Amino acid sequence: MENRLLRIYIKGVVQGVGFRPFVYQIAVKNKLAGWVRNTSSGVEIVVEGPQQALDCFINDLSKKAPPLSNIEKLSIIDYDPYGYVEFKIRPSEAQEHEYQLISPDIATCGLCQEEIFSPANRRYRYPFTNCTNCGPRFTIIEDIPYDRPTTTMRSFHMCPQCQNEYNDPMDRRFHAQPNACALCGPSLQLMDASGENVQCDDVLSTTAGLLREGNIVAIKGLGGFLLACDATSNEAVGILRERKRRPYKPLAIMVSSMNNVQKYCIVSDKEEKLLASNQCPIVLTKKKTNTDISPIVAPNLKYLGIMLPYTPLHHVLLNEVAFPLVMTSGNLSEEPIAKDNDEALRRLNRIADYFLVHNRDIYSRYDDSVAMVELDKVQIVRRARGFAPYPIHLPFQCKQILACGPELKNTFCLTKDNYAFVSQHIGDMENLETLEHFESTIELYKKLFRINPEIVAYDMHPDYLATKYALTLKEKNNAMLFVPVQHHHAHIVSCIVENGIQETVIGVSLDGTGYGSDGRIWGGEFLITDYKDFKRFGHFEYIPMPGGAAAIKRPYRMTIGYLVTLLGEEALSDNLRFLDTIDDQELTLIERQLVQGINSPLTSSCGRLFDAVAALIGIRGVVEYEAQAAIELEMIAAEEEEGGYSFSIDDRDGMYIIKLKQLFRDILEDVQNGIPRSIISARFHSTIVEMIVKMCMLGKRDEHINRVALSGGVFQNRYLLRKTVMALQQTGFEVITHSKVPTNDGGISLGQAVIANIVAEGEGIGR
Repeated sequence: MENRLLRIYIKGVVQGVGFRPFVYQIAVKNKLAGWVRNTSSGVEIVVEGPQQALDCFINDLSKKAPPLSNIEKLSIIDYDPYGYVEFKIRPSEAQEHEYQLISPDIATCGLCQEEIFSPANRRYRYPFTNCTNCGPRFTIIEDIPYDRPTTTMRSFHMCPQCQNEYNDPMDRRFHAQPNACALCGPSLQLMDASGENVQCDDVLSTTAGLLREGNIVAIKGLGGFLLACDATSNEAVGILRERKRRPYKPLAIMVSSMNNVQKYCIVSDKEEKLLASNQCPIVLTKKKTNTDISPIVAPNLKYLGIMLPYTPLHHVLLNEVAFPLVMTSGNLSEEPIAKDNDEALRRLNRIADYFLVHNRDIYSRYDDSVAMVELDKVQIVRRARGFAPYPIHLPFQCKQILACGPELKNTFCLTKDNYAFVSQHIGDMENLETLEHFESTIELYKKLFRINPEIVAYDMHPDYLATKYALTLKEKNNAMLFVPVQHHHAHIVSCIVENGIQETVIGVSLDGTGYGSDGRIWGGEFLITDYKDFKRFGHFEYIPMPGGAAAIKRPYRMTIGYLVTLLGEEALSDNLRFLDTIDDQELTLIERQLVQGINSPLTSSCGRLFDAVAALIGIRGVVEYEAQAAIELEMIAAEEEEGGYSFSIDDRDGMYIIKLKQLFRDILEDVQNGIPRSIISARFHSTIVEMIVKMCMLGKRDEHINRVALSGGVFQNRYLLRKTVMALQQTGFEVITHSKVPTNDGGISLGQAVIANIVAEGEGIGR
């Protein structure tokens, strides 16, 4: 039978996932000759043999690819036979300007777990065990092609046994770039808070003992340091909170097995699958009552952020301690996670009692991802480890764009071809350390994906650090196109583009703060939206924020703002218990600010409305973390309550304004009648749902649109999201929600990039 030769080019996630040994194995199985190699753009294969064998090879290539790979494009070109006599794996080839998709870091696979718990195995308890199916990827890559010399593993020279595994195409560690063992690979070191070595025979056993004694240990992981302590100890958790300056914000915990997850939480099948997935994120699950988890791990919350071990180090340590550990980001409140040993000792020595470090460098900081399952759908709350830098696929070709993202929960986005590379979670852009993390990570993504932005998108708010960064680029390069993007427009576009929708939708964007095109603070917005533009057809009525940003930290200020504005100063004379906590002098100042309009910017924010109601009914007047009052209001809502409150909608020449006077009058009446807060919360939530439905019906009537997209941080409220989606669907709407990027501001950069691409097309900017 006459031979044929095929040249095959593959793009996608096909490096660092065992793809070349897979190709080698199916070529040998089908008795084909030729070669395979990595390139800067993907994998290139030349394969020669009879037609039937080639057909089997192509079928295997498509249907039996390694589980962590993702073939996005496969092209085949026929050539005359060359006369190859064997199949080889060739050295990688660097190609200028070409790029490839990069795998995120992947949780320890089952085979590696078996090895680290098998006393006869040479990798028994070795904390850096990995193979082509698991382990670090993105956090150790400095450049492409993905080969050991371009990773932080280059300084570790493999021992003969590891080298044999690495060279053997039939071994699952063939070309596993982080491959190592205790003889030749990274090693652990235990230090005290002063940086002195702790002498011990077994570092992990000693660390487990320190945790059992109530110490706080900073542990170097995949993308940075985590702070660990005994999650069952009120004392240990309390000390961690005090030192970390995080008095209330919930902490994540790590448990050793799914059986222990079920011990502490009520988990659905989909939640179990997510917890045990390759991404292994923190999953927000409903916590059980009467467990030994300290109540101050997640105070006043129904949900617990829980995760399984995702590195061998975690597996061995959790097995040693035999109790759940708090595992929270190694930082002071609002700072980026520490990644280097010296940096961690400098920044965390007043928090941690001990430091468990290692000598494998981390190239890129990488927080744990956070996710939840709601309405039987996985929704990302914080996108980082396990997900980034895998791109969002766009339903069109996109120019090379940098979208700088928002102020809070920042991510940036770089686009090229039909990919949107949304960065890992950067954090709140409120300090120099986070800005530096932002800038260095942008440069890394530009290098890895060979992106040279010609367009820069940024938030309209002039004081955001991300906006200021964009404007400094403008000073350096006037040839680039700079596109300011309205915050809530970006929210809705991020939602529809991740769902592959290109048509106009009704957008409901509810959050705490976004700079409006009228210069006011938006946050309760109803939009007619497509990629190119938006029309605001409705919003919550404007209310003054006495003290500006101070009203965000002190929700009782917003409560006073609503009551005085809507019902007059006499509303404050009623017997309202929340006023008892406010100093008379401050109350007088707030009233003066409202009456005279001093430092009281107007807002339509739905987030501030939630805050105000929470303070009014005595849940929380001062917050220690973002949206705390609103979250605690959600937590107490009575599921069985079906009542609601009154409100009205004014039509001002086609702009629909949700009026809130009657809402507050009704809530005040319930408060004064002693109605339980759980009932008031449920009625308030139901009223917000009714407002959304009625506004969407007005949008549908006027614009003949039946598809609604929901976005903004308020929709992290699971109770509200669930009731809203169900109510809209019952009314006949098609409802679009987030899953791939967060509904909070972590998804903003994606929307910014898409909007900027459309603007650039209108400006005639070439590809």
